[in-house]
Amino acid sequence: MSKLPSTEELQATLKDRDHQIREQWIKVYEARLVREELTKCHRAEGVNHYEACHDLVQHYLELLKDAKVKGWRQIDRE
Repeated sequence: MSKLPSTEELQATLKDRDHQIREQWIKVYEARLVREELTKCHRAEGVNHYEACHDLVQHYLELLKDAKVKGWRQIDRE
């Protein structure tokens, strides 16, 4: 039979879950902000957006790699 975790262990687990999920949401929101800036750049630059917005596109693609909220069940399985 497995031993039940103590109250302190449960609180630490919940605190860790909250922290990790908060960090995931921050990454998602940062990607959203960059996407909005990219949209503005595309509209402002018109046909030159391929050259003018290239840096934003690269940054957005990097952010998309980690911009996912996995939820607490995924966190507990790791």
